[in-house]
Amino acid sequence: MTKTPTSRLDRLLANLGYASRREIQLLARNGRIRLDGAPFLQADTRIALTHDLEARLVVDGEALDPLPGFALMLNKPLGVTCSRKEAGPLVYDLLPPRWRRRDPAISTVGRLDKDTSGLLLMTDDGALLHRIISPKHHVAKRYRVGLARPMTGGEAELFAAGTLMLEGEDKPLAPAELEIVGPQEAILQVHEGRYHQVRRMFAATGNHVETLHRQHIGGLALPADLAPGAIRRLTDADLAAIFADGSGG
Repeated sequence: MTKTPTSRLDRLLANLGYASRREIQLLARNGRIRLDGAPFLQADTRIALTHDLEARLVVDGEALDPLPGFALMLNKPLGVTCSRKEAGPLVYDLLPPRWRRRDPAISTVGRLDKDTSGLLLMTDDGALLHRIISPKHHVAKRYRVGLARPMTGGEAELFAAGTLMLEGEDKPLAPAELEIVGPQEAILQVHEGRYHQVRRMFAATGNHVETLHRQHIGGLALPADLAPGAIRRLTDADLAAIFADGSGG
C-alpha cells in the first residue's frame, strides 16, 4: 500500500506561491486558513496531501490551488511565446499570477512557436512531461496547416515514406500522415517534435506554411469551447486520452 505523502502546511502553501512561510504562519494565526470549515491555526503542522485536500482546505475564503503534480491545457493564441524570458507576451502571462510562483514551476510540454496556435500542455510534473515528449513513446501531434500555394499532389506520399531529410539534419523523419482538406489546406499528423518540423517539411516541398494550428496531442483534442488564451485543468481521463492512440504506454 502506497503511503500518503505529507507536508508542513506553511511549506506547501509557500511552494504553491501563496506567500512566504512566515507570512503563511501569520495567516493561520489570524484564522484565514480553514480545514474542513475549522480554523487551522498551526501552519507548522504536517498535513496529508490527499486528493480531496483541494476541496477541504480554504485560504482567505478560496479553495486551495491545485496540488503539485497537476497538468493543464491552454489554447495558445497567436503572438504568444513559449518562453519565460523573451520580450513580448508569454504563455506564462496567461496563468493566474500565483501559479507563476509555484515550486516546482509549471512548464510547457514542448513548445509552439509564436506564429502557431492551438493545443499546448503545461505541467509541474517532470515525469509526465518527459513521458509525453519522449521519442520512444511516439505521442502523435496533429496540426491544421494553411499553405501559401496549392500542393503538388506528392506531399502525402513523401511524408509517409519515412525518407524525408530536413535541411541541416542527418536522420530522416519518421513517417507522417497527411490528409488533404483543400488545395492549400491539410491536416498533418507527426510523431516527432523536431524544431519547426511542420514548417520545414512543407518548405522541403517548395511551399510555405502561412497558418498552423495544433488540434490534438495523442488522443486528446483541443475542446471547441476553450477560447484562445483560456486554460483548463486536465482530468485523469484527459491524461489517459493523450496515450489512448496506442502510444506512450
